[in-house]
Amino acid sequence: MADITIDSVTKRYGDITIIDGLSLQVRHGEFFTLLGPSGCGKTTLLRMIAGFIVPEKGRLLLDQEDITHLPAHKRETGMVFQDYALFPDKSVFDNVAYGLRVRKFAAQQIRDKVGQILDRVGLGHLANRYPGELSGGQRQRVALARALVIEPRVLLMDEPLSNLDAKLRIQMRDVIRQLQQEANITAIFVTHDQEEALSMSDRIALLRQGKIDQLDTPEGLYARPATAYAADFIGAANLVNVQGLARQGQHVQVDIAGGQVCVPDSGYMSGVESEACTRWQLAARPEHIVIHPGMAGAAPGDVAAHVLYRRYLGFKATYALRLPDGSTINVDVPSASDPVHAPESPVSLSFSADCRLVRA
Repeated sequence: MADITIDSVTKRYGDITIIDGLSLQVRHGEFFTLLGPSGCGKTTLLRMIAGFIVPEKGRLLLDQEDITHLPAHKRETGMVFQDYALFPDKSVFDNVAYGLRVRKFAAQQIRDKVGQILDRVGLGHLANRYPGELSGGQRQRVALARALVIEPRVLLMDEPLSNLDAKLRIQMRDVIRQLQQEANITAIFVTHDQEEALSMSDRIALLRQGKIDQLDTPEGLYARPATAYAADFIGAANLVNVQGLARQGQHVQVDIAGGQVCVPDSGYMSGVESEACTRWQLAARPEHIVIHPGMAGAAPGDVAAHVLYRRYLGFKATYALRLPDGSTINVDVPSASDPVHAPESPVSLSFSADCRLVRA
């Protein structure tokens, strides 16, 4: 088993706090992602789990064993770095075999285990090549094989796909996830790419200034963001200023830009009537808004808008629209059903009940 508990850890560099009293638990066999922008603390947290950085406060536990001060080489973790950190003067075989040799495995065991893992990552035929003779995707697979061959209890990955082109990144997501599931090991993955996080993870911790802004499943983070930060980072939702709030049973009526939206009361909205509207925003994803031609057929609660421009993106078109209060929002329309609204044409907008009220 490899349950990881992070208990109130803090890390500072001088007067700057990188990780601020953060706690979380990662379950055995889980693919867990630390997501956030540069500087939010995700790599620092990963390196604390790996043993490269020691926190000033708090503890790290692996299956209830305190590993806070345990040296990195004794933690039974495998690490895949952003730049892969391969030895340029060693062959693919020797790069992968390095960890086994350090652990004093017998020569035949090394040959067997390295051969098996290279076959699993599709590089058995390249065992004698050197890193400089490989493509980016092949080097990434070598780094992954080197981390997995020692059969770690925990696999740690620091932005391992960031140096690959878009098509190869998508392919390698599947490779990494499949290998992790086959090995049945706990994996912690660091990325700033929300698409990677959504497509690969069992759960995601969205970090903000050294703290967890929201911890949830990919579906939960996307469909039920709790804050404007989460809504904007995951899926780039439109954040519309709220002008009024009124509770109606299990729903909340939200007044925006001359229109109204009725959204579910998600439980965390208790007491909204007593709070200033400036503390709340409506998170409306581009696919949760419908454009209607003109204003003649506008339904009660629809919002007036003018088209600024349209961008064709193949399977969809994205419209930028100006609301009566001067703010701008984006709306996605499937290309197959897009009537092509011209710039400056008046339209009306209806908002789906899938929109969410979030804290600003």
